[in-house]
Amino acid sequence: MRKVLIVVAILVAAAACGGAGSASSNGPAQPAPFTQGGGYAQQPSKSTGTSGGTTTTNPANPSATDTTVPVLSGPPVIRQAQLAITVDAGRFDEKLASVRTLVESEQGYIAGTDAQSSPAVDNQIRTGVISFMVPAANFDATIDVLSKVGKVQGEHITGTDVSAQYVDLRARLANAQAQRLAMLTLLTKATTISDIISVQTQIGQITGQIEQLEGQIKYLDDNTAFSSIAVTLTESGVVPQTASSDSWGFATALSEAAHNFVATVNYVIAGLGALGPILVLVGLGYLIWRRRRTPVARHA
Repeated sequence: MRKVLIVVAILVAAAACGGAGSASSNGPAQPAPFTQGGGYAQQPSKSTGTSGGTTTTNPANPSATDTTVPVLSGPPVIRQAQLAITVDAGRFDEKLASVRTLVESEQGYIAGTDAQSSPAVDNQIRTGVISFMVPAANFDATIDVLSKVGKVQGEHITGTDVSAQYVDLRARLANAQAQRLAMLTLLTKATTISDIISVQTQIGQITGQIEQLEGQIKYLDDNTAFSSIAVTLTESGVVPQTASSDSWGFATALSEAAHNFVATVNYVIAGLGALGPILVLVGLGYLIWRRRRTPVARHA
């Protein structure tokens, strides 16, 4: 068993040194170029320069060619945007439909829609949030078009540079793949059942690490290739009411006069309610005083 572990260590070290030696013999290693979505582009086996991008030959089918998107010089960035837009009254449905049409024209897809209705006027939709994804290359153009849908009340755009994560994940992936290749070579030389089981166990662990790293790289590729945008649409006010037919103001004057009359009566009743107890006490005092004075006058 100890011999197996020693051989494993030698093979892993040889694989790492072999990778480093090949890189140094061909000059300093150059990172793969960034694609239009922000991820790394794989190096083609054959390539010819074109005016619109790069034409690559598929190694599995040399007769078929694939035209890739233009290569960008900038780093991969995950971009997100949140916009709050106010539209004119009565045009909410129209503007929401225009946003959906915009997503289709920009080759994106809608992730979700949440629209709410107001019971104030005919149960019409008044507010809503629409979330969608667009290609990273069309992000700025989409924001420009959205700013013309209505009045922009708020705009928040963020960008996260994931270049360092790409470099780290790809370096770890290359190391894990080299280890797996070394273990496969060792598996062909194993003679005992215990050695075979030990090597296969390590191969399974390394394979799991490779799949996890490839999943993280794919996640970054997907999020840099497409940018997310969330738009909150709000209708500005309710439908205006029709103008009053009382152009002379006569009905309005009568209404105000009736209101003032009722208000005066209310004040009088409120005042009597406050003075009532005082008037009752004064009346009782007057009756008592009058009763006491009457016998004295008769005796005289």
